[in-house]
Amino acid sequence: MNIYDVAGKAGTSGEHVLGFDETGSHACYLIYGALKAGEKERELKPGRGHEEMVLVVKGELTLSGQCTGTLRQGQAVHLVGEAACYAENQGEGDAIYVIAGGHSASGHHH
Repeated sequence: MNIYDVAGKAGTSGEHVLGFDETGSHACYLIYGALKAGEKERELKPGRGHEEMVLVVKGELTLSGQCTGTLRQGQAVHLVGEAACYAENQGEGDAIYVIAGGHSASGHHH
């Protein structure tokens, strides 16, 4: 068993992808992300042959692009393929989110 410090590697405003380089797995990955107050235009896009679930852990994310609305703490959205959304933190504190992703049923292979 390995323990990974994903928050520490993402820093206070950024993302860290826990994937093949650290786990050796092609099947799944996890992204830890943080947006500072007022930060915007963070692209959320799984890419061809992938799908992702975005879960807000702290704060809120305002979404625009191919998905619109506000994700509050404890809420998630499911994104597939080339569907691009953009996240903005309109709150006063940091917004923290986690993305779990993997291959979609479309059969994409590396």
